Amino acid sequence: MGDVAGILGRAVSGARLRREELMVLFHEAPLHDLGQAALSVRFRHNPEPVVTYIIDRNINYTNVCIYRCKFCAFYRRPKDGDAYLISFEELARKVEETIAAGGTGILLQGGVHPDLRLDYYEGLLRFLRERYPQVHLHAFSAPEIAFLARVHKLPVREVIARLKDAGLASIPGGGAEILEDETRKRIWSHAKASTAEWLEVHREAHALGLRTTATMMFGVGEDYRARVEHLLKVRELQDQTGGFTAFIPWTFQEENTALAGQVDTSGGYDYLRTLAISRLALDNFRHVQGSWLTQGPKIGQLSLFFGADDLGSIMLEENVVRAAGVENRMSHQEMEFIIRDAGFVPRQRRTLYELV
Repeated sequence: MGDVAGILGRAVSGARLRREELMVLFHEAPLHDLGQAALSVRFRHNPEPVVTYIIDRNINYTNVCIYRCKFCAFYRRPKDGDAYLISFEELARKVEETIAAGGTGILLQGGVHPDLRLDYYEGLLRFLRERYPQVHLHAFSAPEIAFLARVHKLPVREVIARLKDAGLASIPGGGAEILEDETRKRIWSHAKASTAEWLEVHREAHALGLRTTATMMFGVGEDYRARVEHLLKVRELQDQTGGFTAFIPWTFQEENTALAGQVDTSGGYDYLRTLAISRLALDNFRHVQGSWLTQGPKIGQLSLFFGADDLGSIMLEENVVRAAGVENRMSHQEMEFIIRDAGFVPRQRRTLYELV
């Protein structure tokens, strides 16, 4: 048995938790004790009772992907009848709708399309930057960038530098899943990006002055050790670069995936525990985001008492999680209501956490 109270006290006082202490918390800490400690740490990093959110749109420009990750319900093969690659004109229409709704940015991600090359992505970014210079382009996950580096035989840094020159403003944390290679191999995400490759993309982006987010999708049958390794890896990189804006954990959604019925997925209890431990572990991250999209608005609201200081996007559009059977939606007004109802002050932010 570990000294749970002592470990939580160390975290609240600002001490860095070690691997073995995080394992004790996962195995032994009561939920409410974790929440109380995580809330204290949240207020140490963000003293004001403000909870932020963003109005943006998650545009999935293609669902064609060369990889077959077991947890994904979104990907299609190039010849599938419902495979798509949206046109620049359709993309422009979506961006204009986002601006009309008060949006300040777009999150642009797709499958790893086998036929698209670097000039396509540069053209896409330039098209958007020239038409909509006020819109923040938060785009392309580590696997997309790693694929371009491989296919062009270029260093990752050069690929990112070219994308940045074309208009890329920051990089989302997609493709992280669990940053532990045994798990990645089991769920077939290792081929698209190993743990080292995911970390390399973000390290090189930070070196070029781009901010990124760190994510974790859990509940794919991994053990607590794998989750702890994930947290330690992103904490170590943040120590080195300081380039992550936020940590965003969410739960695997199994419907329509190859893993459906094969693993014990995570519910609200496990989600809140993992969220709280993430807040305690990541002492060098200012922001931790709650996931109302995968957990629903009520658990999303509860996440504010388990370490989250941000609720992410109202999601004008989202297709990847929706493909796995999740239909949660949120209006601007609903987002502000659940934040106020929990006793916090809602504030709209931009992609890099500047308040609007």
